[in-house]
Amino acid sequence: MKIVVDWPRCEGHGLCEEAAPQLMHLDDEGELVVDVEDVDAANLEAAKAAVRVCPVAALRLA
Repeated sequence: MKIVVDWPRCEGHGLCEEAAPQLMHLDDEGELVVDVEDVDAANLEAAKAAVRVCPVAALRLA
């Protein structure tokens, strides 16, 4: 699976980073950086949690 970001929707709230710090982080300017696009079985639950907590629905798994 891949993490797909709807970049225009992302507002940099950081809840996804809290849910899955091993997969993504906010840079110094508050922009989301996806460190791991291809999600393996070990990170699948964290990726699902990141998608779930995004308040603007900017993340999805494909």
